[in-house]
Amino acid sequence: MKSYDESIQILKSVAPKWKAIERIALTNALGKILASDIIAQTPYPAYPTSSMDGYAIKFSNQNSKIKVINLAKAGDKDNINIGENECVKTLTGALVCDGADTIVPIENIKFDGKYIEIIKPVPQGFAIRAVGESYQALEVILRAGDRLGYCELALLAELGHSYVNVLVAPRVAILSTGSEILDIGQNKEHKAQIYSSNSISISSLVRDMGCEPIIMPIIKDDKEAIKNALFNALNSADFIITTGGVSVGDFDFMKEIAREAKIIIDGVAIKPGRHIKVAKINDKFIFALPGFAYSAIVTCVLFFKEFIGQIFGVNTTNKFKAILKDDYIKRSPFEEFSAATITNENGTLLISTKSKKIGSSAIIGNLSNGAVLMRVPSHKDGLKASEVVEYIKI
Repeated sequence: MKSYDESIQILKSVAPKWKAIERIALTNALGKILASDIIAQTPYPAYPTSSMDGYAIKFSNQNSKIKVINLAKAGDKDNINIGENECVKTLTGALVCDGADTIVPIENIKFDGKYIEIIKPVPQGFAIRAVGESYQALEVILRAGDRLGYCELALLAELGHSYVNVLVAPRVAILSTGSEILDIGQNKEHKAQIYSSNSISISSLVRDMGCEPIIMPIIKDDKEAIKNALFNALNSADFIITTGGVSVGDFDFMKEIAREAKIIIDGVAIKPGRHIKVAKINDKFIFALPGFAYSAIVTCVLFFKEFIGQIFGVNTTNKFKAILKDDYIKRSPFEEFSAATITNENGTLLISTKSKKIGSSAIIGNLSNGAVLMRVPSHKDGLKASEVVEYIKI
């Protein structure tokens, strides 16, 4: 059985490059993945502007009484020239008048109605935004693969873009299997039945990755029903994520079905998620995740997120280091990904699993409140406090 790192390398090596592109309005682009580089055509600001309310002066005139000859507001287009011992009251965002090289804040002056006297000098160039301070002409502002958040959208608007080319969100079918699983809203018929949380958690995860989730009806543990649902999903989605049916139990149907396709990953030496499968049918991929809610979330982050990052051309590096706060005892011979909490104590990042529910599949107890996954190598029996360990952001 291959290690996690080996499995990820295999998965990335077969991941196709996503080429489907659409042009959409900025108002619909939040969370989308940029399809091409965005290059500034002009510098910003294009002219020197004031970054605060004040008076535009010549720096060499600071020790003199300076006559106020005009007012400049943001949006004014007329050029104003100043001579010796002259200044222009200049509001935030206004163009700096010709001849001025410094803005003196309003609170730094005395004004008698005609002249200002500077009571607190400022350095030359103070409060003036230079040409190209934000970016220069022909500078790459955003790169293909960047995810568009509110800051990126504001920048595109600033550049004058009303539409943008983005990657079409892959359609990801979410298929939960299990005779004990009920859809939300169904009435329980006996105490062994449980409501499916996987369809909600996994669909939320893949949406956050820039995909469009399609929640399929829950399928009972019946080989033909699962097989039909799987191939129906292949007709309506680009990728499929299943939960349940991949263990070594009596109803191990998903494994049999996946073996009819090309197997990319057939189990990984990790806990949780040792029985994960990834298969390929034509140009579509099936990710068969465990049924336990906690394990399904963890393996979705560990595998599907890396896969989507690869096809989008997005850097998914989310591995960080911290100092272990408490001893950790391993519970398996495999590499473990254990839910943990990060704290900052006097500038030092500490990681601890003490508040987590060891041996539990509880979602709230393990993965809520900013939890991370601590990596515990397979060759160790445990970890000692003060060791530097690696963790992955969920």
